[in-house]
Amino acid sequence: MTDVADLLGPHGPFAASVPGFSPREAQRRMARAVADAIAERRVLLCEAGTGIGKTFAYLVPALLSGRRVIVSTGTRHLQDQVQQHDLPAVRRALGAPASVAVLKGRSNYLCLHRYEGLERDGRLAQRAQVAELEAVRSWLPTTASGDLAEVAALGDDSPLVPRLTSTSENCLGTKCDQYAECFVVKARKRAQEADLVVINHHLLLADLVLKERGFGELLPAADAIVVDEAHQLPDLATQFFGTSVASRQVTVLHDDALAAFGADATEVGVARVLGALEPAVRTLRLALGAEVRRAGWDAVAAGPELHDALDGLATALGGFASLCAARSEAEREFEVLQGRATALVEALAPFLAAAGKPVARDDADDLSSAEASAAVPEQVLWFECFARAFVLHATPLDAAERFRSHLEAHPQAWIFTSATLAVGERFTHFAERLGLASRAVDDGDEAYDALALASPYDYAHNALLHLPTGLPDPDSPGYTEAVVRAALPLLAASRGRAFVLFTSHRALQAAAAALAGRLPHPLLVQGEMPRARLIERFRAAGDAVLLGTSSFWEGVDVKGPALSLVVIDKLPFASPGDPVMAARIAAARARGGNPFGELQLPQAVLALKQGVGRLIRDAEDTGVMMLCDPRLKSRGYGRTFLASLPPMRVTTDRAVAVEFLRTRTRLTAGVAS
Repeated sequence: MTDVADLLGPHGPFAASVPGFSPREAQRRMARAVADAIAERRVLLCEAGTGIGKTFAYLVPALLSGRRVIVSTGTRHLQDQVQQHDLPAVRRALGAPASVAVLKGRSNYLCLHRYEGLERDGRLAQRAQVAELEAVRSWLPTTASGDLAEVAALGDDSPLVPRLTSTSENCLGTKCDQYAECFVVKARKRAQEADLVVINHHLLLADLVLKERGFGELLPAADAIVVDEAHQLPDLATQFFGTSVASRQVTVLHDDALAAFGADATEVGVARVLGALEPAVRTLRLALGAEVRRAGWDAVAAGPELHDALDGLATALGGFASLCAARSEAEREFEVLQGRATALVEALAPFLAAAGKPVARDDADDLSSAEASAAVPEQVLWFECFARAFVLHATPLDAAERFRSHLEAHPQAWIFTSATLAVGERFTHFAERLGLASRAVDDGDEAYDALALASPYDYAHNALLHLPTGLPDPDSPGYTEAVVRAALPLLAASRGRAFVLFTSHRALQAAAAALAGRLPHPLLVQGEMPRARLIERFRAAGDAVLLGTSSFWEGVDVKGPALSLVVIDKLPFASPGDPVMAARIAAARARGGNPFGELQLPQAVLALKQGVGRLIRDAEDTGVMMLCDPRLKSRGYGRTFLASLPPMRVTTDRAVAVEFLRTRTRLTAGVAS
């Protein structure tokens, strides 16, 4: 392990055997820090800028450590990249004998029991699903993993996928007639035997929740856990440690019950109980109001109609659970259905308890500090309404205490890495959100090690930061139209080849309307097709302009001249009206803190860093980053944002930005064509 940095150096095996590999000092420093953290069972926070090669920097010491390591990625796409590209390259270069396994959530694997049921049932809503099922049928005899990602004809958003996969709620477990051949069971067995296991954050958090509840575990015990794209973890942890009730859960429960009861579903008693579920869902949706929105529970909780609707759904689910209980001793499937209904009733309890009560005041100014702190709830109740559906959420205010308890209960090395963990060079915000700063450690020891490594790319030469002048206040009605007018000269100079990123869907739609018919380039708008297809179209066009919101601020990698301009309309502050953020702001005030400095500013800085990171994805990339928000210059906190960005030249002169783009466009025109 002491030679780990040398392996990534100019005379190491990677320089000799990996095409295109170039030694980077920052990568070597990171590898050394990861090796030390694994050896000493330490917590390491490492911000690794774009181009450092952080995947190699943690895989090399992980494979050479002689210990069991789990690598958790932010998305399944990154998980597949590590499995299919990075790990094979590292293992070849090192000649490492370590065994490796990839483990995904059960919703990625074909459930043989549900597949057979679908084949027997034979009812499919669309002709496209018939073709997709035929593709699965042809693929099944050839697969060893059962991973549906291998079926090219089956899209992630296909309605067929939920019918072909299981969930923790509907899995029959050891009583399933296909248990011996189950792809999920086989994948977990391979993971238990491997030296290095690649998972994703959802699976990591699901495992933590299972351990917390005493229901076993999904993952093998490990000496070290590497969390890549770690900036996503605090928000995901908050979701996983909470509970929710979705109308779709009840609808799927009803459909699964129809399949389980079969012909018996027409019996009077069974039909009456099953028939009560969907009307109860509709009644609750109406009681939440006609508006499509997301809001805190206190926006609706005072009405008696809501209490009655919640009680009606809980009663219908309770009757369903009793019906299934009568058959559960004979068939495992009914035991599972009973458990799902009971869990939904339990999840409804906090909402039912709060419904009909007077709305609690949120003004803590009249309370003493002790009273205010005592009045802060541990979780926030809120809801989302769609045209015909809803989701009720009980979300903890933060995941810090519970995540910290997991770290202390299972001592091992933890390496958290991402391109965006620090505000400036301080990791305090991220550390506090996961309880790392308050983690119990030995006397004289630090709670965590921190390392900030800047990107090796030449931002000073290859990128320009343009801060346009003359824009109105971001809250003014005509702001989006003003952003479009300011961006048009740069879009012309870049010949398209641009991302225009927005902080809201409303602004995106306004910009799409303003740009319609005004560009000689393809205009791609988020929502017109799945994200992956939009990116494919953008790359293939070579001169397109893509309009996107939050899902395009990260995880999108377009290298080369196809992307030469990124425009961001506003600083990405979370809406103070968001129910979870509003509750966190109130809690910070109640304990005498500064919500803006502690929560809103650092989260916005990290989000902006992600958006800015779309521009330069390779050493040869060039382009202009246009940040439109005038608050960057007019407010003191603008300096915090600017100080956290890569070291680009800054200009407020549109002509300078236009000339930069024209020059770079001429240089890359041959490549683009």
